Amino acid sequence: MRPQTRLVLAISLDGRLAPAHGGPAQLGGKGDRRALEEALTWADGCLIGAQTLRLHGSTCLIKAPDLQLQRRSQGSAAQPVAIVVSRSGQLPPELPFFAQPVERWLLQPPAGSGRPPGFTRHLPWRDWAQALAVLGEQGLRRLVVLGGAQLAAGLLQADCIDGMQLTLCPRLLAGPHSWVPAATRLPLGQAGWQLEHQQHLGDGEVLLRYGRTAL
Repeated sequence: MRPQTRLVLAISLDGRLAPAHGGPAQLGGKGDRRALEEALTWADGCLIGAQTLRLHGSTCLIKAPDLQLQRRSQGSAAQPVAIVVSRSGQLPPELPFFAQPVERWLLQPPAGSGRPPGFTRHLPWRDWAQALAVLGEQGLRRLVVLGGAQLAAGLLQADCIDGMQLTLCPRLLAGPHSWVPAATRLPLGQAGWQLEHQQHLGDGEVLLRYGRTAL
């Protein structure tokens, strides 16, 4: 049984993740940060694309003491497992990520050229159905997908996203960096989406949470 997946993103009013010149956009304020940490509290693991990790240098951590306490009261570690998805395995060892207090796993094609140190588990990635099944076998039941766009696109194309948590931020970025890349090809007959929760986060930000509708 594969884990339940929730895509969590902060996006601009025009649906961008990054400014036109690229790089991290630093979208989202205090309210979005709390919503992100609540999503991480819900999850057993979080998926991070290698390029996103290279750009940001680290993964998101649960910093709120009440949320860490909530996880511990449920018998979980203070932080979900950080699962990096990389075709090459080429990750700079000096990234702050490797000093963060998280358990680190690597998802990589069997033919990947590099096996970087710092990961407690190296798991095979052939396609998303297989990879998610492997993560389910490792005991993960809930996954947050943190990006970037190519990782999100791959899971959407494989019809492997069960929920979406989007924070709409009051900025316009323009440029090519949409959270759904133009080349994404969604499967025919894919189920639609139903709004399950909406919340004003302050500073003009709005959280929208969607779940899949039945076919």
